[in-house]
Amino acid sequence: MASSEVALPKPVGFPLRSAQGRRILIATVLGSSIAGIDSSVVNVALPDIGRDFGADFASLQWTVTGYTLSLASLILLGGGLGDRYGRRRIFLVGVAIFTFASVLCAVVPDVGSLIGARILQGIGGALMAPASMAILQATIAPDDRPKAIGTWSGFAGIAGVLAPFVGGWLLSISSWRWIFLINVPVAVIVLLVSVRHIPETRDDESSRMDWGGSALAVLTFAAATYALTAIPADPAEPWAWASAVVAGAAATGFVWYERRTASPMVPSSHLKSRPFVTINVLTFIVYGAFGVFSLIFTIALETVSGYSPVKAGSALLPITIISLVLSRSSGKLAARIGPGLQLTVGPALCGVAALMALQLSPDAGYWSVVIPVECVFGLGTATMVTPLTAVALSSLPGKRAGVASAVNNAVARSAGLLWIAALPPLAGLTGASYTRSDAFLPGFRLTCLICAVALFVSSAFAAASFRSHAPCDRHLLFAHPLLHPLCR
Repeated sequence: MASSEVALPKPVGFPLRSAQGRRILIATVLGSSIAGIDSSVVNVALPDIGRDFGADFASLQWTVTGYTLSLASLILLGGGLGDRYGRRRIFLVGVAIFTFASVLCAVVPDVGSLIGARILQGIGGALMAPASMAILQATIAPDDRPKAIGTWSGFAGIAGVLAPFVGGWLLSISSWRWIFLINVPVAVIVLLVSVRHIPETRDDESSRMDWGGSALAVLTFAAATYALTAIPADPAEPWAWASAVVAGAAATGFVWYERRTASPMVPSSHLKSRPFVTINVLTFIVYGAFGVFSLIFTIALETVSGYSPVKAGSALLPITIISLVLSRSSGKLAARIGPGLQLTVGPALCGVAALMALQLSPDAGYWSVVIPVECVFGLGTATMVTPLTAVALSSLPGKRAGVASAVNNAVARSAGLLWIAALPPLAGLTGASYTRSDAFLPGFRLTCLICAVALFVSSAFAAASFRSHAPCDRHLLFAHPLLHPLCR
């Protein structure tokens, strides 16, 4: 069937068991996965990249945060573009940009060019990420959406975690440059399936695009990221403090502009939604801790424990297996009892894993220390990611799925961006510390402690904010007092 002939069945969407439903799921899962692949595989390659280019730790941070910067800054705009101009169209453009940027990453001559290519990757991801989830929300039958989201979450996580293993293997036999080419064949499949089998959907009531707000958001995040990275490393650096001032001014301007523009990225009415605000506050804490812990733990496996890239990558496989086994069941459980229990237990388990990581040392055992940390962390993420994603999507009306997805993605990415920029240098991880175990270990342990505290705080926040019980409306992903007043 040609793409122009694909039409949604009236009035609800495709069943997941149908051929069309499966094709939509495959395309969106693979599309979101290629973004996860590069996000995680780069962490394994950072020591090699640093040695190849003679880069300091701040440059390695920017290799990660450059991607996250453009992604977090533009993802709200990406969601709005999808709602207005067509989610499939924006999804395809995002996949194409991301793939082109991946090829650029593989051929860059220096670390500055690599950071620039990573920023371009983030632009592609900002178009791709909200569109993939919004496509599922708009095209899959309501009764099958929790299952679809569980599968999407599980396999997106699997790709992100499997990638370091494959990337480590590539590093062991060739250059780090090959890791950026992993997603090219996957992207070709996504483009072919999407063009032929995904129906176009949009929000006919979508308003004008908020270009002014997007520009102010980019300026805010860019200036804040530079300031957070540079000030702890050199408090006397005048450009760092100037960037902090610019970030504050841009953030103030953003708030002022959004209150007065006719088409804000996030309408003020959305901020009055208690579930919308609550789930995004939880997302900011959890994903900030996730981002910085994943970065430093992967580097520590190579720098502190002396593992090869292959062994460091394979240490992440327990998360893959646990996510594969439990993500869909997690979605079904939350649909039956509500999200509260899982949103409380999941972060707590991840906090325990962060404390267990304090045992990492040059003599730490692979099976006695490293694998248990990953197993507990994987159990925590599998427990909470699917309910968190589904609650975020359900917190706004269905026709605003693109905005809901984009906001939650923006919050998650912004959290990772700001935490990765600020926490490592505050903990003493600067300069060439990533090259020596004795220099890296103290900062690593302090960062683990801070992450553990943040995750325990987020667990308590979720326990106070959400309750679990049987839903009263099967058409809501998670019918729950915060999501449906009639369920009280």
